Amino acid sequence: MTWSIIARDPSTGQIGIAVATRFFAVGARVPHIAPGIGGIATQALVNPYYGIDGVKLLREGRSPREVVDTLLSTDAGRQARQLHVMDTKGRIAAHTGRECIEWCGHIEGDGFSLAGNMLAGAAVLDDTAKAYAANAGLPFAQRLIAAIKAGEAAGGDKRGKQSAALLIHGEEEWSDLDLRVDDHTDPLAELERLEQVSRERWVHFRRFLPTRKNPAGITDRAVIDASVQSATTDKT
Repeated sequence: MTWSIIARDPSTGQIGIAVATRFFAVGARVPHIAPGIGGIATQALVNPYYGIDGVKLLREGRSPREVVDTLLSTDAGRQARQLHVMDTKGRIAAHTGRECIEWCGHIEGDGFSLAGNMLAGAAVLDDTAKAYAANAGLPFAQRLIAAIKAGEAAGGDKRGKQSAALLIHGEEEWSDLDLRVDDHTDPLAELERLEQVSRERWVHFRRFLPTRKNPAGITDRAVIDASVQSATTDKT
């Protein structure tokens, strides 16, 4: 009922997942990221514990193949599931159960992984992959959205549209960007709009938040406001 892309930005090291579907609140269940380690997307008849337990396994140092095999081994419903995993080394593993609804399948790319089910056809993933590869010059968030939009233009979820999400992590446990469109007539257009809004202040403000290296972050509001004002003025 979904297609998704997991990717790593080679210039920043960020891990990102973009996803779209004809189902409610896809961002709450499909994308999972272990910062600095890897990402997981669990879909079809989604098993939320694939994401929850899969992130733990990645943190333990398991390879994507080991993560997938471990998760499937304890799930009697695995043939109705779809799952793909990519780590920061570019290793990819995926599973599309034989009970997933056509069109369904997965693709391994250079620095990205794709999977989808209940799609209009194979072109959805093919065009998503082509668009991601072709837009290397775009900022990471925009590149992921452009890829998913290309898949939608190829037919997307054959039932239609409802929700979409974009999750990006850098080094910290909190996300660099977490956008969710839970119920919308044109979710990818709304996701694209929200990403544009994030660049008005959020992407400039987030660098002042606490980090593991700087637990207090920056709390001087004058410094924060001046920096954000400068960044946003430079963009106009």
